[in-house]
Amino acid sequence: MEPREAFSSAAELAKRLGETGYLADDALSTVAWLSLRLGRPLLLEGEPGTGKTALAEAVAQTLELPLIRLQCYEGIDSTQALYDWDFPRQILHLRALQAVAPDSHTDVTAVEDELFTDRFLLARPVLRALRESPAVLLVDEVDRADDEFEAFLLEVLSTWQVTIPELGTITAATAPIVVLTSNRTRELHDALKRRCLYHWIDHPGLQRELAIVRSRAPEVSERLAEQVVRTVQRLRSEEDLLKPPGVAETLDWARALHELGTTDLDLETTAATVGVAVKYHEDAERVRAALARILGR
Repeated sequence: MEPREAFSSAAELAKRLGETGYLADDALSTVAWLSLRLGRPLLLEGEPGTGKTALAEAVAQTLELPLIRLQCYEGIDSTQALYDWDFPRQILHLRALQAVAPDSHTDVTAVEDELFTDRFLLARPVLRALRESPAVLLVDEVDRADDEFEAFLLEVLSTWQVTIPELGTITAATAPIVVLTSNRTRELHDALKRRCLYHWIDHPGLQRELAIVRSRAPEVSERLAEQVVRTVQRLRSEEDLLKPPGVAETLDWARALHELGTTDLDLETTAATVGVAVKYHEDAERVRAALARILGR
């Protein structure tokens, strides 16, 4: 069965994702299922720590497919995404030929042809996804890249093929499953958005976040998990932080408090560990100053 046909419904996909520890709500599981069935890339936007990258990881785990990750950054170009040539090995190959037969009349064209073969090709994530598919290709934080890189991605996502001048055109036998994530540091172009199905992942509500902690950090006591989740929910809604904690920080904080042997959140322990949940100095100071109110003490 094709990976895209592995789930008969969005509910089945949600159930299977839940078995990996990823709890998707109805809207997210529906758009993810449609992305699989229609063969369309899935673009996920939202605040950092809301589970965008984790969804791609969970889909790959559920389908038992390799996850190939392309981490975007400012200045990335198609070379970092597609391929490069292993120049050190090519030079060593030339030196080896020269050492073996220093006086022979070597066919220069033949030697050049040898240098530009699969043996010396360094496949980057996009090329790997096309050659190794079925696979899940995660294009993480695409908003960090520039317009030119977006145009390159759009072409690949439209044709599922790339051309390497020395080797020819490489086309995916099966289109990879593609998940793109964005923290919305800038707006993506409409052309790229039109190619994808879209979903905004928001911070979860209290009950769903508590269920996530129970699933992903079962070692944390029920009482402590609820206290941590309620505290994080208040930090997001009441404290106007520069960077509110995401679900990832909630999990880290719960696990850290568990490791300390904490059974109840108190002012001292919370103040000492607040840096697990908030990562800006101004936020940490604001939270420490408001802890008594936040904890209801």
